[in-house]
Amino acid sequence: MDYRLVPARFSAIPGWDEDDPTPLMAAMRRCRDHIRDVKPYKTGSLGITAGELLSLLDAVVAEDPQGADAVRAFFEAHTIPFLIEKADGAPGFVTAFYEPEVAVRAEPDAEYRYPFYRRPDDLVDIDDDNRPAGFPAGYAFGRKTGGGIVEHPDRGEVERGFLSGRGLEIAYARSKVDVFFAHVQGAARLIYPDGTLKRITYAGKSGHPFSPIGKLLIDRGEIDAATVSMASIRDWLARHEDQVDAVLWHNRSFIFFKEAAVDDIDLGPIAAAKVPLVAGRSLAVDRMIHTFGLPFFISSDSLTHIDGGKPFRRLMLALDTGTAIVGPARGDIFTGSGDAAGALAGHVRNHATFHILLPRAAAERYLHAEG
Repeated sequence: MDYRLVPARFSAIPGWDEDDPTPLMAAMRRCRDHIRDVKPYKTGSLGITAGELLSLLDAVVAEDPQGADAVRAFFEAHTIPFLIEKADGAPGFVTAFYEPEVAVRAEPDAEYRYPFYRRPDDLVDIDDDNRPAGFPAGYAFGRKTGGGIVEHPDRGEVERGFLSGRGLEIAYARSKVDVFFAHVQGAARLIYPDGTLKRITYAGKSGHPFSPIGKLLIDRGEIDAATVSMASIRDWLARHEDQVDAVLWHNRSFIFFKEAAVDDIDLGPIAAAKVPLVAGRSLAVDRMIHTFGLPFFISSDSLTHIDGGKPFRRLMLALDTGTAIVGPARGDIFTGSGDAAGALAGHVRNHATFHILLPRAAAERYLHAEG
């Protein structure tokens, strides 16, 4: 492995005694229900199984701790913290994501003419069992045709009309940039003229690799790497309308959505762990390494704008993943829904320290194997 877990003490975790992880309790109950009633989470390469996680989740229900002190005491009793230490000595790294809110119309007009698309019925998942010879190894989706599976058209081809006339449009926005950033976030809340609020969540993608347009603009000298953010990218696009298509089409990946109800306006979309995200407490992790539902304590001295100028110090739950989230100490923080959450998310690119809290049985097994 290119990392190791170093046993730690709760008293040595910066900010542990000041954090109030109470919002995690309800999310952990929902994870428990999913594992027990629907399907266990896949075990990541670290080896923490859903069964080992259940011991912690069952204890949440049995003990029902109330208040910050009691919740922290619960974790101190049922988990052992480990510092994730990368072999190259590099620090961990966090970014952030959010759920945009986009004004839409059910039917297109002169102003609202940029669609969000449902998943086409000829889009198929690709794995080692059905991957055609010569098909790109990194592609997880393709298009089924009479002659076999081929690459699905990319962003530029779709936006030039490839899917038109198939009845796949969910709703129409007035800005293709708004649609693009909803693709980047993987979800959005749609606001209709009568005030109706609906949600769209990820249902698949074209299969082409994600290519960040921020990096493109940095490489071209258009934006300073030290200050790049979602806001600065949006500002550049607004000032260069004649180049918007070329820049957006650089990211060939195209996202398809499915509709979902907004059952609780205070909760985020249902993500990869199949439970709703909790603003400020949900973390996207590398699912090839980490098992969903595990708690992580994230500390960052440089990330200060989320907590009113104070260093970021929070216990979080692994509830999502993403193609850019690769490595043992790499995380994406969910900041919530709407423009305010977007303003918070757009400026997060910070070094961070990752502590993972392992259920005691799993921690003891890990320590025994290492010893």
